[in-house]
Amino acid sequence: ITKNNEGEVVAIGPGAKTKAGEVIPMTVSIGDKVLLPEYGGLAVKLDGDELHLFRNDEILGKFE
Repeated sequence: ITKNNEGEVVAIGPGAKTKAGEVIPMTVSIGDKVLLPEYGGLAVKLDGDELHLFRNDEILGKFE
């Protein structure tokens, strides 16, 4: 595992919604260290920083 596949959660949304409108809560919290896939996510620039957005189901694991 390389450092490129590790990340730290800096923000989360409310979670995904089912077709019935129920919210599926996030499984990560701000500050969690996570294992990310080699490809995927969406790169965005915010205040000069490059951040990567991942859906909850794209996150491979969480370091404890």
